[in-house]
Amino acid sequence: MTSSTQNTNHQRLMRTFLILGSLMMMLSVAIGAFGAHGLKPQLSDYQIGIFDTGVEYQFYHAMGLLLLAAFAPHLPTKTIRAVGGLFLAGIVFFSGSLYLLACRELFGIESWTFLGLITPLGGTFFIIGWGLLVVQAARIRIENHQ
Repeated sequence: MTSSTQNTNHQRLMRTFLILGSLMMMLSVAIGAFGAHGLKPQLSDYQIGIFDTGVEYQFYHAMGLLLLAAFAPHLPTKTIRAVGGLFLAGIVFFSGSLYLLACRELFGIESWTFLGLITPLGGTFFIIGWGLLVVQAARIRIENHQ
């Protein structure tokens, strides 16, 4: 792959994860506000706690997507794609399952007991994504300019 092609790929990935990170941030604010104002009267404190945990982790990992976009020029294309995909999957599985768990009674899906099994899968995606980033960060060469 030529340097020009690689640069174009990095720019596309930067733009993609900047857009997706911003979208996930926007949604975390909107979902959080909906939970605080629209759902709070209908859910128990325990259910609101579950919902808020989903919002919190969505927010953190949306920020992770934005950081991934910012550091894209310093990371291999494969790493950017893998970490970004894992963070997005984690948001969907972890936060999404917590939103559904908190609102099961409202949605009439009380029998969906499998939702509790999906949450740790999403958490695993987050952990693997951060782990890949740690490994790749350790491989970055630091040049000494004296």
